[in-house]
Amino acid sequence: MNILVTGANGQLGNAIQLVSKESKDNYVFTDVCEGYEKLDITDLEAVRAAVKEKGIKCVINCAAWTNVDAAETAGDIVETLNATAPENLAKAMKEVDGLLVHVSTDYVFGKEPYNTPCREDREGTPTGVYGMTKLHGEQKIQAAGCDHVIIRTAWLYSEFGKNFCKTMLNLTATKPQLKVVFDQCGTPTYAGDLAKAIFEIVENRKFEGNSGVYHYSNEGVCSWFDFTKMIAEYAGHTDCDIQPCHSDEFPSPVTRPAYSVLDKTKIKDTFGVAVPYWTDSLKKCIANLKQA
Repeated sequence: MNILVTGANGQLGNAIQLVSKESKDNYVFTDVCEGYEKLDITDLEAVRAAVKEKGIKCVINCAAWTNVDAAETAGDIVETLNATAPENLAKAMKEVDGLLVHVSTDYVFGKEPYNTPCREDREGTPTGVYGMTKLHGEQKIQAAGCDHVIIRTAWLYSEFGKNFCKTMLNLTATKPQLKVVFDQCGTPTYAGDLAKAIFEIVENRKFEGNSGVYHYSNEGVCSWFDFTKMIAEYAGHTDCDIQPCHSDEFPSPVTRPAYSVLDKTKIKDTFGVAVPYWTDSLKKCIANLKQA
């Protein structure tokens, strides 16, 4: 099967490049940056042409606008990237009876208060433009009617690009003291684990008859403060004094979800994918970064 991966130079795209080396399928990686084949996924005709030329039967969409704060003032481009582009991919897959695997976010939740893990059928109540446009993307994929696996994830980190883990590794190594919010809880998700889950779903053809929305993050629950403490511990940065603080000490144009823990029961029961505990995966990532 020929598989197209968008956003190949992002955290998840890079992780999929690694796991795809074990595949007998043919992966085509695209991105807007140099070194990758270019494809404008906001252009439906360009998507159709690429699908036809390369005989694509599956698209894994890792491309998105992900700057949560900047989304509030960026204008139409956020809706275009997060909703129109996924719709284009869905339409193209519908026309060739193909599959779209689309990565969404815990930010589709957040406005309503709750303290239990979010199931897939919980109503989306985004607090900002980013979450709203990602929710629109999900809805447009479903309306297009192609075979689809929409995977909401949260707190993604990896060895690649800019992310919270790498930022805190640097700060805990160079700052004598840090304040980190403790009133936002979720689950750090290692991109390598999510990539393996997507790889297994696609490679084993487990998606047939199972179109829908799924949740995938690592197991466990923590705050950003707890996450930072573990980063520092695993890296050996014991001299940094890490203190908890409230979110309002770091003003933002968007209210982050206070509790964005995702229930993974559905994806485990349907596809049988592994869901490692977050501290185990964090330890692995930091070890890889220290060896790089």
